[in-house]
Amino acid sequence: MKTHIKELRKQHKLSQEELAFAVGTTRQTITSIEVEKYTASLVLAYKIAHYFGLPIEEVFDFTDIER
Repeated sequence: MKTHIKELRKQHKLSQEELAFAVGTTRQTITSIEVEKYTASLVLAYKIAHYFGLPIEEVFDFTDIER
């Protein structure tokens, strides 16, 4: 799943480790989400979006998900 996490981190001048700490996960998880090797759980997606003050749909791209 595509995300805008990397762009948001750069805008906020955050490292992967800083974001991971803020949302209660590991740097490796943030890396995997950014390179589309891992899909965040709903809870983690919410935490990341909430951290940036955005709705989940503005951080994660759901257009490729089948309806």
